[in-house]
Amino acid sequence: MNPRTDDFDYVLPAERIAQRPAEPRDTSKLLRLTRQSGEVSHHIFRQLPELLRPDDLLVLNNTFVVPARFAARRPSGGKLDGLFLRERELGLWEVMFKNAGKCRPGEVVTFAGDLAEEAVLRENLAQGKWLIELAAPVAARELLERIGQAPLPPYIRGGKAEAADRPSYQTIYADRPGAVAAPTAGLHFTPAVMGALQTRGIELAHVTLHVGMGTFLPVKVDALAEHEMHAEWYEIDEPTAQRVRAAKAAGRRIVAVGTTTVRVLETAAADGGGVQARQGWTNIFIYPPAEFRVIDALLTNFHLPKSTLLMLVSAFCRPGSTDGIAMILHAYQQAIEQGYRFYSYGDAMLIE
Repeated sequence: MNPRTDDFDYVLPAERIAQRPAEPRDTSKLLRLTRQSGEVSHHIFRQLPELLRPDDLLVLNNTFVVPARFAARRPSGGKLDGLFLRERELGLWEVMFKNAGKCRPGEVVTFAGDLAEEAVLRENLAQGKWLIELAAPVAARELLERIGQAPLPPYIRGGKAEAADRPSYQTIYADRPGAVAAPTAGLHFTPAVMGALQTRGIELAHVTLHVGMGTFLPVKVDALAEHEMHAEWYEIDEPTAQRVRAAKAAGRRIVAVGTTTVRVLETAAADGGGVQARQGWTNIFIYPPAEFRVIDALLTNFHLPKSTLLMLVSAFCRPGSTDGIAMILHAYQQAIEQGYRFYSYGDAMLIE
């Protein structure tokens, strides 16, 4: 069977979409799915260290979410809702604009919140994307700290961020600026959980994948092979690559925190030579009946219908088969019935 996009659909009641994170973070629910049997059990996230094995290697994505949402005004007074995508070079940005249908190259816009900053619309990149050049070159992170807001997805309060979202929509171990969406599986960790992991002897390692705007988008083609996956910048350094290779050689489990970490590790091992240190852009698309070269367990959130993230976790439930689709949808249905909270600020799932 060649799975189709509609195979990954499910119905989620609107009240199950989390609008704010659990407080404290580690009080979120944690569903444990055992792949071999399909058995589901229910826990609290702060129990994670007890559920993992003492010799596991836990790999986390240390990307830092920049306050990428901003507002700008045209000379006519019209408001533009902007999303920073990436900095090509100092003062040259790729952005996504909403309400920019009448904009033309050469137009000068002013950033709301910092009237001293202006930018020229240099090029329409299509599909709402623009290349803009700042009038006074300044590092993206510096300016966004002044004018930006947390880039919440639209299913959280219509994307309207509050001051509390700046720290909430960020993992506690984030230190590599560049993401415009959070690696949400990591949002549940607290200093207490990290300390318990260390006490239990679980080894930690970090990779980087700067999560892009396309990560949550549903697949819009019927045949999965026709989907054009968005590319995201990643890096895995030599110390982490060595830790992964050593753990695999010793028969220890590699536990990935989030689908973004999975994409880094599987990209780093894509040539069949084991995980190697590397960096660049990855557009790897993992869906049933994919095989996995590296990871043995996955900590993740509950994902949108028809999304590439749901397809990845379905593939992991039954590598080399399409049987994982039914398994993951059955687990999701149990989560809905048990009152789990879904998506970015929602609860977590451990698949092993």
